[in-house]
Amino acid sequence: MAKTWFITGSSRGFGREWADAALERGDHVAATARDISHLNPLVERYGDAVLPLRLDVTDRAAVHAAAQRTHAHFGSLDIAVNNAGYGHFGMVEELTEDELRAQMETNFLGAVWVTQAVLPLMRAQRSGRILQVTSEGGVRAFPGIGAYHASKWALEGLSESLAQEVAAFGIHITNVEPGPYATDWLARGARHSERHPDYAEVHEATAVDFEVGDPRATRDAILRIVDAERPPLRIFLGKSFTDVADLYEERLKTWREWQPVSLAAFG
Repeated sequence: MAKTWFITGSSRGFGREWADAALERGDHVAATARDISHLNPLVERYGDAVLPLRLDVTDRAAVHAAAQRTHAHFGSLDIAVNNAGYGHFGMVEELTEDELRAQMETNFLGAVWVTQAVLPLMRAQRSGRILQVTSEGGVRAFPGIGAYHASKWALEGLSESLAQEVAAFGIHITNVEPGPYATDWLARGARHSERHPDYAEVHEATAVDFEVGDPRATRDAILRIVDAERPPLRIFLGKSFTDVADLYEERLKTWREWQPVSLAAFG
């Protein structure tokens, strides 16, 4: 039986790959983007199986309307993918209030609005999958991108609570944590704070060249996640595991070293 997907940020990158993968196997997709002209190739190829929707995820009312329209159009809403977002680059001291608020409005609150919009539909069905695209940056952090990490760590925490709240309704939550991929995320979607001269050496010292994966290679993984009877709460895409595992071992080591202080603080 065909499933109905609701995918934000479908114009390019992961959203476009996963929309195409779902449609290719016969599912239905409500594909959202700020500029729906970018969705024309999907419509031309898959016809009525695609519902293109113009959507800014920061507009809560529009998000709810889009979810309702999807359900009315296809008769169900089975899989929601919170993919829309961007990365803001800037040291914490360099961030303006507007920059930080905009990052949280899109990456965090936008995902919350979508989640809240689809949950009543999924509860009524007693089934559903919500994929939160958080990133490797949702469980670790690098200098110069603190605003982005804040938005993704917030979504990780909210989603862990959510998973426990909705399990009885047959709804499963998965935090999808991609590492670096060739999605034009840096070239087209990123924003930058004005640099403070005192951080020039920090910027230079912390610049990293990442090995990037092929976003097309993620298609099968996403299909396997949404089809799984018991999908994971968290899953990496790419080669992040070893580095993150080492980081968590270091965290455990620190917590153990300071455990006597922790217990003494209990009283």
